[in-house]
Amino acid sequence: QVQLVESGGGLVQAGGSLRLSCAASGRTFSSYPMGWFRQAPGKERLFVAAITWRGATTYYADSVTGRFTISRDDAKNTVYLQMNSLKPEDTAVYYCATDDSISTIVGGRGRYWGQGTQVTVSS
Repeated sequence: QVQLVESGGGLVQAGGSLRLSCAASGRTFSSYPMGWFRQAPGKERLFVAAITWRGATTYYADSVTGRFTISRDDAKNTVYLQMNSLKPEDTAVYYCATDDSISTIVGGRGRYWGQGTQVTVSS
């Protein structure tokens, strides 16, 4: 079993920034690719960003490219999502997830999920 706990969400004005964190436990963190997803009320959960287990390669949805940055600190068993230039359409519950395959995560699937953290961007 893998446990993932997100934190760092909150209310910000458009144009502001937030950094989300996802703390992992239960397995060797550095061995797994990680991803971030988001889901707005009444909408499907969408892929946001992913990072390989070595952190050498990152992937982003077109909607966040250039504004969001995913990173990981394996010593702290933590993955981050730095979100800059936030827009109201970024409002959603943000989830982190992990799987055995980076391709699976980029494709919108995950084996283990956190509980989510709310991000609200005001106009």
